[in-house]
Amino acid sequence: MYDIRLVKLVNGDMVLGKWNEEKGVIVDPAILQTIPTQQGGMQMLLLPFGYPFDQEMNGEIELRHVIYQYKTVPEELKTKYLEATTNLTLSAPGGMRNLGGMGGGVSDFSKFLKK
Repeated sequence: MYDIRLVKLVNGDMVLGKWNEEKGVIVDPAILQTIPTQQGGMQMLLLPFGYPFDQEMNGEIELRHVIYQYKTVPEELKTKYLEATTNLTLSAPGGMRNLGGMGGGVSDFSKFLKK
């Protein structure tokens, strides 16, 4: 299984990607953007880091560009990231529910954010 990490870059971007210990890089990075909802909550948008020029999640980010590593990554976020990078739909605990695609998909992650 992949070691999926959520980090904040020195420029403030939140990035999700696969940790490559041997090279010391984040591989196949995706940028995580927050979008306010009309109900006052937050949604998260997961896009390829090179979007709009790159339509797929590929590339590498060296750790010297990382200012912070989050201790944990929500399982639902990991699942959505893996679905986006593999083009597979992964089963979720408790059944075979489809968690939706990524590449521009929007999901409600407000329950993971503290107010």
